[in-house]
Amino acid sequence: MALEKRTALITGSGRNIGRGCAKELAKAGFNIVLNGSSNRADCESVAEEIRALGSHSIIAMGDIGDKSASNDIAKTALDAFGRIDVLINNAAIRPAQPFLETTDDVWARVMDVNFNAAIWLCRAFLPGMVEAGWGRIVNFTGMNAQRGTGGRPVVTASKHACWGLTKALAREFGPQGVTCNIISPGTFPDQDLVVAKSNAMQELLKETPTRRLGDSADIAAIVGLLCSHQGGFINGQILQVNGGVET
Repeated sequence: MALEKRTALITGSGRNIGRGCAKELAKAGFNIVLNGSSNRADCESVAEEIRALGSHSIIAMGDIGDKSASNDIAKTALDAFGRIDVLINNAAIRPAQPFLETTDDVWARVMDVNFNAAIWLCRAFLPGMVEAGWGRIVNFTGMNAQRGTGGRPVVTASKHACWGLTKALAREFGPQGVTCNIISPGTFPDQDLVVAKSNAMQELLKETPTRRLGDSADIAAIVGLLCSHQGGFINGQILQVNGGVET
């Protein structure tokens, strides 16, 4: 008897790391729910790539930092597939603002996108994972957030909150077959950036022991492992994917 095909939802999956994760999981046989906040054309392009890999894909557009929109995204996914087996909380915003210049509105907005959205989506999909006895949740932090780099205090706070949530969910739901981990990427240039022409990227390149910057495939490979049967004993962990840079 063939195994039931599982479904993954990836937030912020129209470009870069999210796109790479979507394609990797499609190759592994997952149905894919794509999400973007505004650029549907990017998501449509990724959906075509996924269909070319032989997997089914739908698009659930919406701003995950808005609770009502987040709930609508979840409903679209559940109406289409009945259950989400893998949740990749990839979407984030990273405004550069010193602490004393960060308004309450900006603070709340960053926390909603970077942290609360993960809570809302986990609440929507965890019941199905628990019922199935299998699930995977992957959150994201970042190298600079771990360091507490100055100038982005709310980003650091939101990502450390995600790390706390990851550890708590791993302990609570691990016995029910659901793992939760968090990935901390290093420097991953935008897919349209020409690294050789960027002075800032060249400086970061010098600081990276592997002497190269990250590619979305580097993250996708880790996500693929975490979301596999073989990755089921990895739980409650932070995985550094940064070329050896100290954090």
